[in-house]
Amino acid sequence: MVSKKKEQELQELVELIKKYPVVGILDLFKLPSRQLQFIRKDLRDKVLIKMSKKRLIQRALKQTRKEKLSELKAEEPALILTDIDPFKLHKILDKNKSPTYAKANDIAPKDIIIPEGPTKLPAGPAIGELQRVKIPAMVKEGKIHVRKDTVIVKKGEVISKEVANVLKKLDIQPMEISINLLGAWENGIVYKKDILAVSEEEYVQKIMTAYTHALNLSVNVCYPNKESIKILIQKGFHNAKNLGINAEIFEKGVIEDLLSRAEVQAKALKSKVGG
Repeated sequence: MVSKKKEQELQELVELIKKYPVVGILDLFKLPSRQLQFIRKDLRDKVLIKMSKKRLIQRALKQTRKEKLSELKAEEPALILTDIDPFKLHKILDKNKSPTYAKANDIAPKDIIIPEGPTKLPAGPAIGELQRVKIPAMVKEGKIHVRKDTVIVKKGEVISKEVANVLKKLDIQPMEISINLLGAWENGIVYKKDILAVSEEEYVQKIMTAYTHALNLSVNVCYPNKESIKILIQKGFHNAKNLGINAEIFEKGVIEDLLSRAEVQAKALKSKVGG
């Protein structure tokens, strides 16, 4: 039997889902609570993040006929509710990232560089740890110094446990963490993460390329429309003029070119006969 408290929570979820035009599913798995609180604070005027048990979320989505969202698999699901359209929502979440320390087996998002100069580490055993991960280090003025800028992990490489420990000691946070939006519902359509993550610049470029191809096609097949009519008229004018010149038709718009061509030919003939 479902407890009264759970029934009240379920009804609250149902009312919230009905209230907002855009409903998304988040996966909070491995998202530290500290980062979640920061993100919730930054976005409090734009979105509502509602956490609950997976089963209650699924039941609420089913009751509001948004059960397709429950097909998005999440280890620790939460609802995100907003008036912002799904694509803008994904963009906002993607930009709202927090730096965090690396863990063993994380993948480096970029080259991780240890800068030349002093560290906050005092002289001691830590210098051996730095040297074991191939960071050139020395003691200077009681502190551990890095001799030169050193790439400790290249982009795309796995971060080892030893490197992760050294980065934490150096207070370097190379990783970025953000809320994982699995998908969002709007007007009966579920937009999954792979659709929402399309690059805005790439999308605009594809539209521009499609426009260019369509315009070229309409011009080549002589299909007049708002975009191609000026080009077709210009093309028709040039074709007609070339025909008139080649066929030596003495008409307005052609006669000037014929006279100019005749003048050039006459001068060339004169130079050949030495006149």
